[in-house]
Amino acid sequence: MQRRSSSWSGRTDNRMLVFDNRFLRELPGDADRRNEPRQVHGACWSPVDPTPVAAPRLIAHSREVAAALDLNDDLLSRPELVAALAGNALLPGMATYASCYGGHQFGHWVGQLGDGRAILLGEAINRRGERFELQLKGAGPTPYSRRADGRAVLRSSIREFLCSEAMHHLGIPTTRALSLVATGETVVRDMFYDGHPVDEPGAIVCRVAPSFTRFGHFELLAARGDQALLQRLVDFTIARDFPELPAGRPEERLAAWFVEICQRTARLLAHWMRVGFVHGVMNTDNMSIIGLTIDYGPYGWVDNFDPGWTPNTTDAASRRYCFARQPAIAHWNLERLADALSTLTPAASDLAAGLERYDQVYAGEFCAAFAAKLGLRAWQHDDAQLLEDLFELMRLAEIDMTEFFRGLAQVDLERPDSATLQAAFYRADLAQRFASDLTRWLARYAARARQDGQPAAQRAAAMNRVNPRYVLRNYLAQQAIDRAEQGDEQMIHELLEVLRQPYDEQPGRQAFSAKRPDWARHRAGCSMLSCSS
Repeated sequence: MQRRSSSWSGRTDNRMLVFDNRFLRELPGDADRRNEPRQVHGACWSPVDPTPVAAPRLIAHSREVAAALDLNDDLLSRPELVAALAGNALLPGMATYASCYGGHQFGHWVGQLGDGRAILLGEAINRRGERFELQLKGAGPTPYSRRADGRAVLRSSIREFLCSEAMHHLGIPTTRALSLVATGETVVRDMFYDGHPVDEPGAIVCRVAPSFTRFGHFELLAARGDQALLQRLVDFTIARDFPELPAGRPEERLAAWFVEICQRTARLLAHWMRVGFVHGVMNTDNMSIIGLTIDYGPYGWVDNFDPGWTPNTTDAASRRYCFARQPAIAHWNLERLADALSTLTPAASDLAAGLERYDQVYAGEFCAAFAAKLGLRAWQHDDAQLLEDLFELMRLAEIDMTEFFRGLAQVDLERPDSATLQAAFYRADLAQRFASDLTRWLARYAARARQDGQPAAQRAAAMNRVNPRYVLRNYLAQQAIDRAEQGDEQMIHELLEVLRQPYDEQPGRQAFSAKRPDWARHRAGCSMLSCSS
């Protein structure tokens, strides 16, 4: 595709959408313009053109993300903009490229990875001076695609589009999704890597974030011994993405920056645990340097409470990235980032404070989050045993995490009764077997909650602000995918609307908060997923 600009002016309120592509301007690019798989050295990015698609069509967009970019529904529907969001044209100021990074995958260093099917369009600045990188996922191959085609299928694109916005409205730091575009083409995928490839409809998501920089950007340069470029990337990242960081000696500034990265990561992980989100593939190349949830692949929400559950079929044997291990994996990933950054400082111990800070912040944020989920004013030491006993009971009894904590707000603290929470059980036999155990736990819980002396209505309202009624359960996403693949895209819009208000009851939409049905327990896409997309 030729690097061309559309005649569309990108105006809202007589103002052009402004691009300031600082990443390209201040960091070295790849001198080799060949768009073919290869190792890229001495550069942070490679120029690459998206591959045009046959018949781009806008399926859905986020009005909130559009507003942040000074766009509106009318502009989002214009053919010129849809063409840009499909990779078929460029708007004024856009410049397309893929970035270079490496990573540890499932605990092993794998070297160069890079944006294999993500192509950035540049950095847009809105009227408030906020900066957003725009990135197309599924817009064609790049020098980092290895043997892949750089495309994405509709099913994974729907999941990423919906989950990006669902997480935002849950109050969890995340990359966002501006648009979901059908390409009018098919993509060959072997969903479970079992030798049965099929043609699937293709799609492209436009992802939006202040930065898509990952731990792996720094790891790759350190592994290659390119200290000069590593230092340059660190300085750039601090200046652009952490402007609030105070000035100081280089080693002090590096240590302070790492502490901030650790703190943001700790808060992110506490949020994941609060709502029962499992990322599924916490490789270091999928860790955001600014503390966002990034790369929505085989993710899922815990249904029947199981600390060892992973949604990723690739992780089924080792369960490295299961629900309960996520905080420890984040710490391990931060250690790998510290290894890379330590090559720039005389004393590796300068970064130890960041890792300690991660543990401190995570513990504090986790306790605060679960005190709120339990309707307690503040966490007390003995609450740890109360929560641990609850988790074990939920695991043994196969209790739904989201339904349980939402229902807990309705328990009468003067007369706690397990019958109030019957809807949280998946199996009637287990509900009967563990009814007395739950009643005993509720008696302990009620005694603890009564110590706070909160009025019942106040306590319930506070709990409902942190315990979502609606999450993007895998079976719901799969239903939307099944319908969309048959030409009915209405459920995508319905889910997007429901997930905008995840803590509200939303009368008439109870079907979107229902527990996983029995038919979805082991169905592909509803219980576990592969990395194929």
